[in-house]
Amino acid sequence: MTRGQHLDGGRVLITGGGSGIGRRMALEAARRGAHVIIWDLSAPAAETVCAQITAAGGTARHQTVDVADRDVVDEAAATLIADVGGVDVVINNAGIVSGTRLLDTPAAAIERTFDVNVLALYWVTRAFLPGMIERRRGTVVTIASAAGLVGVARQTDYSASKWAAVGFTESLRNELRADGHPVATLTVCPYYIDTGMFAGVTTRFPRLLPILQEDDVARRTIEAIERGREQLIMPALVATLPGLRLLPTRLFDRINDVLGVNATMDHFTGRVGTPARRG
Repeated sequence: MTRGQHLDGGRVLITGGGSGIGRRMALEAARRGAHVIIWDLSAPAAETVCAQITAAGGTARHQTVDVADRDVVDEAAATLIADVGGVDVVINNAGIVSGTRLLDTPAAAIERTFDVNVLALYWVTRAFLPGMIERRRGTVVTIASAAGLVGVARQTDYSASKWAAVGFTESLRNELRADGHPVATLTVCPYYIDTGMFAGVTTRFPRLLPILQEDDVARRTIEAIERGREQLIMPALVATLPGLRLLPTRLFDRINDVLGVNATMDHFTGRVGTPARRG
């Protein structure tokens, strides 16, 4: 099918599905009748989500996968395809954020951000896209960020990686369309979500730029897949960013300062002890 697809009876793969929004999307997809496959670095976290799904009458399985490792991805995908015959929806959700200033961010942390947030998109999508093209149906979902539409202080690695994620999916969409392949794509660009990944972030105007709720983002994302949407931006104010870029750069930056965007990370802690991540 070329556009929206019902998840009932379909196979949905979610990277980073053991916690945060990935966990919520897994539960929501299962509630709609999908067979859910969870890829996560934490086997216990993935097992817990699978147990919750099966306890509610759904079906799920999991694999321990580091999506930044191309060989591991290829091996896990080959095993999964041999067992279930491929997937109908891939949700590239795994992500990482350092939340530090450029000069305070170790080189290894910058590399890891791009390995997980960018290169993993290629490895995971390349593993499953041929099957979608052959079956002439499927959806590739990229969980990007509002930071993929505007650069934010203390996010030089994260914002850049999410800009790459937005560009990756837009290029893929047009490539599939130009080649006549009826495989859909969806880019999701949420503002901060109330997960541990962005613990400590603040917002100056919560009515205009609220910290989003996990359940709501997950539900809206799954609904967007079923409806065949190609882009989901939350909240509505974030969708005005492309238009605001017509303004002079200094004025654009000033508007973001007034909105408090560049102060949102001032009290960021993330998951204490390690770079905040999902998956």
